[in-house]
Amino acid sequence: MKGKEALVAALSLKPNVHRAKNLILFLGDGMGISTVTAARILKGQLAGKTGEENMLTMDTFPHLALSKTYNVDQQMPDSAATATAYLCGVKANYGTLGLSAGARRSQCSSQKGHEVYSVLHRAKAAGKSVGIVTTTRVQHASPGGNYAHISERDWYSDARLSSSAAAAGCTDISYQLVHNTDINVILGGGRQYMLPQGTPDPEYPSKTGERLDKTNLIDMWLENRRNAKYVWNKAQLDAVNDIDTDYLMGLFEPVDTRYELDRNSETDPSLTEMVEKAIKILSKNPKGFYLGRIDHGHHASEAKRALYEAVEFDRAITRAGELTSELDTMSVVTADHSHVFSFGSSSPRGNPVLGLSTKIGTDDKHFTTALYGNGPGFAIVNGTRPDINSNITGATDYKQQSAVPLSSETHGSEDVAIFAKGPMSHLFHGVQEQSYIAHAMAYAGCIDPYTDCALELAPEPTPEPTPDSNHASSVQLSLVTLLLLALLTTINLI
Repeated sequence: MKGKEALVAALSLKPNVHRAKNLILFLGDGMGISTVTAARILKGQLAGKTGEENMLTMDTFPHLALSKTYNVDQQMPDSAATATAYLCGVKANYGTLGLSAGARRSQCSSQKGHEVYSVLHRAKAAGKSVGIVTTTRVQHASPGGNYAHISERDWYSDARLSSSAAAAGCTDISYQLVHNTDINVILGGGRQYMLPQGTPDPEYPSKTGERLDKTNLIDMWLENRRNAKYVWNKAQLDAVNDIDTDYLMGLFEPVDTRYELDRNSETDPSLTEMVEKAIKILSKNPKGFYLGRIDHGHHASEAKRALYEAVEFDRAITRAGELTSELDTMSVVTADHSHVFSFGSSSPRGNPVLGLSTKIGTDDKHFTTALYGNGPGFAIVNGTRPDINSNITGATDYKQQSAVPLSSETHGSEDVAIFAKGPMSHLFHGVQEQSYIAHAMAYAGCIDPYTDCALELAPEPTPEPTPDSNHASSVQLSLVTLLLLALLTTINLI
């Protein structure tokens, strides 16, 4: 958008001070500012443009803030403590999930009395339908912050509990997924943590479940819920009838789902497809719903996979916007933390976002404009690094070079962006603690502890008068409008 047009748009902005009937939180795991910029350019280039002028859907949100991501005990954060902050509204210790800073990592005995509860949990208590959609295992720290209270983020199943934790009666994350909060829609990966040891995986028979308690948690979840379905592939998901389904669990891989570049479009649903199915099921609740969305990338220093994930993430944001109304839906896009991913150096307009810099290093070798500060891409052998070209760097599994050798690239410590639109979205401004996100969203939705927020719902739009001959179509449009007004969505990207 040109400068004058942007100014006119800014001058016309007016805060929407109604209550948010719908809340959408998209959480991009590791989506720092450099990732947003590179994804914006990539999405434009995939559409045949130079890229820099492109706009992501999240870029169009009118309100913007910065989030301080540090943990109580660590400068560089992890996904568990950050999830506790942006989902529950409380800063926490590194590696702990759904617990205040009074709990200590891996110390089961420190959990009791320090539980904190997510906006998703409180939305359910308020009568709304709730759901989680993720490209990770559903037990991962980012989605796990919606329902789990545990001192060790890696206790995915009872087979992962420490001996002391098991002896003390602490329960694993998968067990808590089924028992802690009544979640209507759960879509992602993580089958192996739900199945008993020795139970073959339905897609990969050579792989088995790992639970030691001999409990099939999928069956247990189904038994206790009416109109509930379980699916594990795209065909089954597509066949689910939204109208007669009130509960849906879809676990599409034993652990994490495949990256978008590796996904089999015939057997594995995309993030956008999962989000659409979730919204259609949850939107039947006249009190609304809360949906959480999570995404992942970067740790392997494979920028191509990470950036294509970000592009698909933005497509899901677009689709959710098409299924909801900005009049009564607060949509928030943010990240749990950044990564040590950088994007720069000399390059002409339209240079491929994963391409080479026009500069040559002092060692007379080429390098890419996308690099990592540390990670498995470190490539100094006998005092020199290998030369590269576009054929090498264009490969999906190419690891961008990094300055320091590590088996896994690390998180960054800088602030991340918060993009917001809809009712009360003007609350997102300035530089805020990450825990502010949960408080602002709970206030906008008049959810505990802000049930006395005194905000009124936006009035429903009056249908346009239509001739009698078009009466049937006008009734159909009115019903669709009312359906969209019933949404309460929160989508988290891990």
